[in-house]
Amino acid sequence: MVVASLSGNTRELARRVAARCRDAGHAVHWYEADDLRQAPPLAADAADLVLLGCWTDNAGRTPAEMKAWVAGIAARGEQPRQLAVFGTGETQWGAEYYCGAVHRLLRYFRSDYPPLEIEQMPHGERNAAAIAAWTDAVLAHYRSNTDADHRRHHA
Repeated sequence: MVVASLSGNTRELARRVAARCRDAGHAVHWYEADDLRQAPPLAADAADLVLLGCWTDNAGRTPAEMKAWVAGIAARGEQPRQLAVFGTGETQWGAEYYCGAVHRLLRYFRSDYPPLEIEQMPHGERNAAAIAAWTDAVLAHYRSNTDADHRRHHA
């Protein structure tokens, strides 16, 4: 799991997604995209599934720290096997920009996983249900992809 969070909203969302993954029996390796001082705990192409959590910058842009992470894996020749994206945004800046980074990352990586978009800080039963449903759908999609590839699957 690679996380870029400015105010803590995306980090909290990532914690909830990670907990759901762990509860389903998967190992989760956590990496803060802006922590360039330490090496990632696992190379992007060594992970069975990469989960990117990102906030959205001005005008729907991907923040610099996530762009740096993407550039870093590209420079090392790492291509994630499978990748899903979740994030937080604010509709007050315009619906056309809401969670723009999530959609940019999905397009860049050509991911066929569904996105998860949460308005600001995740809270309440509605967000909890959406997070659980998304995480379960991503894990089911992962399992169906790995089963189709006739590979053993690990998270």
